[in-house]
Amino acid sequence: MGIQFGTDEWVKAVMAALNESAGYAEAAKNWEGDFYFVIDEGPGVPETIYLYMDLWHGQCRDAFKVDDAGQKSPVFELSAPLKVWRGVLEKKIDPIQGLVTRRLKLKGPMMKVMKAPKAAIELVEACAGLDTDWPDA
Repeated sequence: MGIQFGTDEWVKAVMAALNESAGYAEAAKNWEGDFYFVIDEGPGVPETIYLYMDLWHGQCRDAFKVDDAGQKSPVFELSAPLKVWRGVLEKKIDPIQGLVTRRLKLKGPMMKVMKAPKAAIELVEACAGLDTDWPDA
């Protein structure tokens, strides 16, 4: 049995996977910025979920599920419905293409994200390697 998507346990598993990934460490060595990864309320998600990650030069310094969106003020907020997140994490939707087509909605400096496409791909690779249980949608 896997880890339930969108939980504190899941985002901490992502943090561990990123911190063990040589590919992510190399691709994100010049990247710094913290994120809210937001799973929008909708089918399978009774209320909006906020997952916080502090990404710093190829490492994830902190990651947790946030109960109150006002708890942190990250530089970036990336949001999408469950169906889109699942598509990204199952590698059916390229994360950069998802941004360009606005399936993934970004608040924050888009150009900074667009300059680090390999880091985004490596982050997806780390997530895709997890045994994830998805909510019924």
